[in-house]
Amino acid sequence: MDKTAYKNLFRNLFSETCTIKFWDGEDITFGTGNSAFKIIFNEPLPISDIITNPSVTLGEAYMHKQIEIDGNIKDVIEAIYNNPKSFLRNKGKLNKFIIPVKNSLQKSKKNVSFHYDIGNDFYQLWLDKTMTYSCGYFKTEADTLDQAQENKVDYILKKLNLQEGNTLLDIGCGWGELIIAAAKKYNVKAMGITLSSEQMEKANKRIEEEGLKNLAEVQLIDYRQIKDRSFDRIVSVGMIEHVGKDCLHEYFMSVNKLLNNGGISLLHCITSLKGGNNPWLEKYIFPGGYVPSMSELVTIITDESFHLIDLESLRRHYGRTLEKWTENFENSLPTISKMKDETFIRMWRLYLNACAASFNSGNIDIHQFVFSKGIANELPWTREYLYN
Repeated sequence: MDKTAYKNLFRNLFSETCTIKFWDGEDITFGTGNSAFKIIFNEPLPISDIITNPSVTLGEAYMHKQIEIDGNIKDVIEAIYNNPKSFLRNKGKLNKFIIPVKNSLQKSKKNVSFHYDIGNDFYQLWLDKTMTYSCGYFKTEADTLDQAQENKVDYILKKLNLQEGNTLLDIGCGWGELIIAAAKKYNVKAMGITLSSEQMEKANKRIEEEGLKNLAEVQLIDYRQIKDRSFDRIVSVGMIEHVGKDCLHEYFMSVNKLLNNGGISLLHCITSLKGGNNPWLEKYIFPGGYVPSMSELVTIITDESFHLIDLESLRRHYGRTLEKWTENFENSLPTISKMKDETFIRMWRLYLNACAASFNSGNIDIHQFVFSKGIANELPWTREYLYN
């Protein structure tokens, strides 16, 4: 098979020197000096597929051992995103042209179950001890993953300016760490909701073990199904990415209905410059997902007459969080390999490394939005209280 198209394609693909080994044994190094990594093609792939749908084509090729990588996967993907001349710098990012499908109640539950109900025993192998599956907050270089997740929860609760006796709703509460911490530290009445039955069972078990059943609860329910209740504070961490583009307005309308006048809400979510999704992630990791742009979120927040109080990027924190998860994942392979097949392992290795590379290179970002319904003059005048 003619390799000319491959050579032309890979000539300007990476920001680092790399070596490509073809299926016939030929090695070609692109760049000068030592190679940062080697990509090994065990068999040829249709060049048209690489050009038109690179993330799925190359992602599946790695999953099924058509491609091997000698080196760090994260470094390979960062070298793509860090090269402004690479055609994958745009094509390999978020795809704005995925046909969106409205996430109905039933479809949303199915999508969440696809990712989060693959086993608590799997997630607890590589997450922190509280099983917090979102960006940590690293105050120092020496912070462990456990410390970073504790920092993050504490930081969010401070931003919400919780007061004893407040009611708190956590939309997409995961395994319950945030509402448990809120109930223990601030004596608030906290409700968490999730569409994952495994998360609900684990969270409610933790609440019972902590003796917090009078203050905290987790329900298996969609935020659109909550009736006849309202809250002083609403938080959502890493959930709105599952909502889908067509349901973004519906999410903020729901928050508006559920939030008391003068109430405060915090949204912690992945963002992109233009909004979209990666086709490989859509197919294998997060079906129905959509990464909104910062600008469209700000527009919708103001359209709902919320007052935007604070906006902060935590991009570098998520890159480090994913690096910690990846390290734990690799260290847990002896156990994971007894639970999952090799294709699954390679898929998750690619997912964790690709996400770390995306945050490190600025391909995607993560922001915390704090906004209020009406005026919230009780908030401190400066941000100093967040760091005490």
